[in-house]
Amino acid sequence: MRVAMIGTGYVGLVSGACFADFGHIVTCIDKDAGKIEQLKSGGIPIYEPGLDSLVASNVKAGRLFFDTDATKAIREADAVFIGVGTPSRRGDGYADLSYVYAAAEEIAGLVQGFTVVVTKSTVPVGTGDEIEAIFKRKRPDAEVAIVSNPEFLREGAAIEDFKRPDRVVVGTEDERAQAIMRELYRPLYLNETPILFTSRRTSELIKYAANAFLALKITYINEMADLCEAVGADVQQVARGIGLDGRIGNKFLNAGPGYGGSCFPKDTIALVRTARDAGSPVELVETTIKVNDERKRAMARKVVKALDGDLKGKTVGILGLTFKPNTDDMRDAPSLAIVPALQDKGAKVQAFDPEGHEAQKLLTGVDFKDDPYAVAEGADVLVIITEWDQFRALDLDRIKLLMKRPALVDLRNIYKPADMKARGFAYTSVGRA
Repeated sequence: MRVAMIGTGYVGLVSGACFADFGHIVTCIDKDAGKIEQLKSGGIPIYEPGLDSLVASNVKAGRLFFDTDATKAIREADAVFIGVGTPSRRGDGYADLSYVYAAAEEIAGLVQGFTVVVTKSTVPVGTGDEIEAIFKRKRPDAEVAIVSNPEFLREGAAIEDFKRPDRVVVGTEDERAQAIMRELYRPLYLNETPILFTSRRTSELIKYAANAFLALKITYINEMADLCEAVGADVQQVARGIGLDGRIGNKFLNAGPGYGGSCFPKDTIALVRTARDAGSPVELVETTIKVNDERKRAMARKVVKALDGDLKGKTVGILGLTFKPNTDDMRDAPSLAIVPALQDKGAKVQAFDPEGHEAQKLLTGVDFKDDPYAVAEGADVLVIITEWDQFRALDLDRIKLLMKRPALVDLRNIYKPADMKARGFAYTSVGRA
């Protein structure tokens, strides 16, 4: 089938490359000429493991194309996907749908024959209705079905998530659209992937409900971590003990400095706004947002405590700045709250992240180093914020020799307290006595 993908950001590029790998003919379209030229020349504008080779192989096979002009691709497409950004709107927290509606306007002017127009971007309930209204106003003659098909991709594991998903959700009651969506996702039938067809509004809400629940789960285990520290329990054993319950499950039960990234922060806020407008507030989600914001500031206080309350003139080494490993995404990363808080207390901060290019633009006054050992050199305390694999097996004897004093604040519980004590480190972790 022929697919046009509007947007070459995280969602659009990954989805487009994966559809091409399924055997479909895909054209990814973006207004950013520089980005399109980069993609045509083999560059990848985002960091996602395996994406560079996936794009290259499908370009070589003649299934994946990039263009700034949407005309030909949309006119020939069986399905046009909208995969543009929906950031939180400044001031009120609502999802900014301007890019979505602009894409819909453009598509409406170009479609020929029956076409499925699919919203892949994360959008509030009722957005599909607004897109449908755009088509009725601009192209009342167009044969289109407006469909919701939310993405559930984890940054750092997006290709695996697309090709081996837990489920595919499709919001449409149009039989012709259902047939096209089944054909697009037909390769997943080999893995017996459930494809759930719902109403469009239900599909839109599923995405927000899923992300809000996961954000709540992370926040819950973080609160349990605080309680564990207060009563002398171990949050990792608590998480395992409850995670073995099939009704709860063990995913998203890792205590840490709070959630960040491109989805959870903006989606929880957008869901709260939608719920309030509908007169049905989601108070659990509202509390989750509040607790998570406070969580990041609390992690800075942990570092202050590790240095006996005085950071003036002290050097703090930071390992990991992105919101999670295997991504370069800095959106709402805990480091963006923790690092400035430490600097405000008078600390000098030196840091390293394997993919922290964006961090260098966002964090001022930080001395960026080339490896973990350069960060440890001369540091009064070392802080692990992001659990990149290369931080899991550091040469701790070397680290100890490089530091002014052997102190480690491990916000991801990578190391074992007993081992660190045996090595002579003053060790602080999360949710462990």
